[in-house]
Amino acid sequence: MSASADWSFFADSYDTERLKTLSVWSAFLEDDLRFRCADRARTPLEHFVHQCASEDGWMRNMLGIESTLPTLPAEESRLAFMRHYAAASGERAAALRGKGADWWTSSTKFFDVERSRAWVFVRRIAHSAHHRGQLTVLLRLLGRPVYSTYGPSADTGGLLANGATTVYRYDSIERLLEAEARGGVWPPLPGPGVKPVTERP
Repeated sequence: MSASADWSFFADSYDTERLKTLSVWSAFLEDDLRFRCADRARTPLEHFVHQCASEDGWMRNMLGIESTLPTLPAEESRLAFMRHYAAASGERAAALRGKGADWWTSSTKFFDVERSRAWVFVRRIAHSAHHRGQLTVLLRLLGRPVYSTYGPSADTGGLLANGATTVYRYDSIERLLEAEARGGVWPPLPGPGVKPVTERP
């Protein structure tokens, strides 16, 4: 096995993270983008901006992964953000594919400390997941459906222990962008069922 192949799980993980981010974004309607649930909370649009700006900064400045695209799309609509993030993150994914063990284990600057690139990359994925969690709360507050990101949600049956299923809205970025350009598709959701959807109802 080559050095690149040994570390390909990082690029594979990033590909799934790209799809998860875009899937959550796709569940918002255009009219939702400026919804602010509290004075100090970000709107969905501000989350989109932050994801693009933060990921671009981390990738360029900490990991040396460049994109040929500007940080933000020229138009700030939900579809423009989805297309832009898909393209920019696609370039990053392609660059990550060729990186081997020496690159991943070498040191880089993480703010004011030295860390391995692998360490920084794991923190980047955690950072994106954190913001997806905030966005799914906004979807709940707006009354929008919440599809799976990692496993079942209350809309897909509740708890895995009670037999709930995982229901993804899209299975690829290509299908997501094509469908969203036509208004999107909404696979049926079973709902919470008759059992509690949390361990402490």
